[in-house]
Amino acid sequence: MIDLVDTLLVLVLLAVLSSLGSSRLPSLIKALAFQGVAVSIVPLFLGHNLTGGGLAFTLATMLIRGFAIPMYIYMAIRKVAIRRETDPLIGYHASLLIGLIIIMAAIFVSHRFHLPLIQGHRLLLPTAITLMVAGMFLLMARRNAIAMVLGYMMMENGIYLVGTAFATRAAHHIVEFGILLDILAGVMIMAIVLQNIKQAFDSVDTDRLRTLKE
Repeated sequence: MIDLVDTLLVLVLLAVLSSLGSSRLPSLIKALAFQGVAVSIVPLFLGHNLTGGGLAFTLATMLIRGFAIPMYIYMAIRKVAIRRETDPLIGYHASLLIGLIIIMAAIFVSHRFHLPLIQGHRLLLPTAITLMVAGMFLLMARRNAIAMVLGYMMMENGIYLVGTAFATRAAHHIVEFGILLDILAGVMIMAIVLQNIKQAFDSVDTDRLRTLKE
């Protein structure tokens, strides 16, 4: 019998590889949106005893993580009229290879932690580690400010999945929801900053910021 949680996590890992190997920003946003929905609904299938409030927090997290934030970022790229990153620090084929290495390393390292697994879902911790490391890689390997924002969001998805995997009480939803609202506000502020960068440099390449002088 196919396990739904493991199926979702495998699709999340494929979405990570798609993110690393694509230059199209709309494709990155779609991959991020899918990751957000997938990691948000994982708690519903892990056997946690969610109360009505916990269920409401889970659904609200899914709406914000999977729809509100990606939609806002998509509106931002439409305003700055940039849909593709053309000159990354690390090429897309190399990034895809590094993504595969990250996944294999995450699977290997996760077994070294000797942490209790939830109902035998062995992909929970490897997927969380992959999301965090791949998000950091996007931050370092891309010049485009929008791709860097997406990398930051990918890291946050990994952090959420870690909390989901090992939390024993539904109270963690309150903390996560507060963090998520802060991130939503940060993404809105970043959209304004991106528009200003576009107006000043006609680009969102972060290397252009080096030309700024006092």
